[in-house]
Amino acid sequence: MTNEGLLPCYVALLEQEELDRRAQEARGRYSCCTLCPRQCKANRLAGEKGVCKVLDVAIVSSAFAHFGEESVLVGRHGSGTIFFSECNLRCVFCQNFEVSHGGEGREVSDDVLARIMLRLQDEGCHNINLVTPSHVVPNILGALSIARRQGLRLPIVYNTSAYDSLDTLRLLDKVVDIYMPDFKFASKALS
Repeated sequence: MTNEGLLPCYVALLEQEELDRRAQEARGRYSCCTLCPRQCKANRLAGEKGVCKVLDVAIVSSAFAHFGEESVLVGRHGSGTIFFSECNLRCVFCQNFEVSHGGEGREVSDDVLARIMLRLQDEGCHNINLVTPSHVVPNILGALSIARRQGLRLPIVYNTSAYDSLDTLRLLDKVVDIYMPDFKFASKALS
């Protein structure tokens, strides 16, 4: 599994300064949060937390070469997985309850998040796999802009609960290479 000769989607956007524009637009949404379908309108820039319980700084629970994803993502060196803490969906049956509900992890600036991405690339990971990213898209876009300028060249996997707003997904158009939504269930009887 190699990425030689192929460039991730976000490379062209950075060259056009579009990635920076989108990061700035997304960050503005923190003032009246509408990043997910809950549309909680919390002013995350002023210290208000919405349903996701996160301010304007991403909380990273862990980041490592993950071998438990689909084989096409893992390859020989693993998927460079970044697990974000908290979640906008709040499923009571979540397999990562400590992370998604408990806030396990540490706050990281966009610069630190960019360094994490670059470290995963240096470790030989085949992609950057963003797990539960919906509520921190502004931080992700900011970090991608920084990391690309420092040589990031891996494709981006958006590993989401699928509870995303269309406006937020539009910001990610031509940024994300692989969308990997988790389908939870269709009815109470099936769950």
